[in-house]
Amino acid sequence: MTAQVIDGKKIAAEIRKNLAERVAANEDSPVLAVVLVGENEASKIYVRNKKKAAAEVGIICEVFEFAETIGENALLASIEELNENPHVNGIIVQLPLPKQINPLKVLSCINPQKDVDGFSPYNIGLLASKEDEAVVAATPKGILSLLKSTGVDLCGKHAVIIGRSNIVGRPVSLLLLNNDCTVTITHSKTVGLAEIVRQADVLVAACGCPKMVKKDWIKPGAIIIDVGINRLEDGKLCGDVDFEKVSEVASYITPVPGGVGPMTVAMLLENTLEAAQKQKNSNKHHHCHCGKCHHN
Repeated sequence: MTAQVIDGKKIAAEIRKNLAERVAANEDSPVLAVVLVGENEASKIYVRNKKKAAAEVGIICEVFEFAETIGENALLASIEELNENPHVNGIIVQLPLPKQINPLKVLSCINPQKDVDGFSPYNIGLLASKEDEAVVAATPKGILSLLKSTGVDLCGKHAVIIGRSNIVGRPVSLLLLNNDCTVTITHSKTVGLAEIVRQADVLVAACGCPKMVKKDWIKPGAIIIDVGINRLEDGKLCGDVDFEKVSEVASYITPVPGGVGPMTVAMLLENTLEAAQKQKNSNKHHHCHCGKCHHN
């Protein structure tokens, strides 16, 4: 058996094409505000890529840059202005933030309807409660889309996740649970990891360890989603899964690069368009609990 490669690049391109058509059909272009604090080079590259991708589908992306030394209250006040601005449909804060700023406070301050990253405790709570209005974080949403592209019914499948980050591991576990999978979360402290992974019908590897998942860890016919992006000494990128060998036993597998990565940006743009449409249909605001905001 040779695994079928799930082409994230191709699927993401189709989603972006569809988004461009939907944006063009609207009177107003959605507006995405990106908050960038400090001089983190990787963050700047990510933001540039997001801006370029947004422009391609007709979404206006405005970047708000702040000095590394900004105080927490000043940053919260700036986010509050974006919350109140009726022209801004989506707000994302590029992480990591400088050490003087509490990321949870900042994420809690974003109006949940504009939280297109899906990182606010409110949206994570909605996802955990299986509420339809939850904004789902872009990477987990992209992973689900890749799984659904295979046509395999997820109902009753055993999904094993390696990694428990708030950005991938935890939300993807909730999303798969909501799609009727039986979910096991594993991580760096898990005892007998290989034995647990061998039971997986669906494996989501998001631990940041190059080629850690070996061929003999894989149940024949399993679907493999590789979220890892690791740079090897020779400069090449690889995932958390030994792609060549694991492809010999899996039924479907995502490549690195060209798998989950392109989907993340496509889903962020989809979240932005959906947020704009919801806001158009309802001008209701949720109250936020960061203690600094005043919107009701």
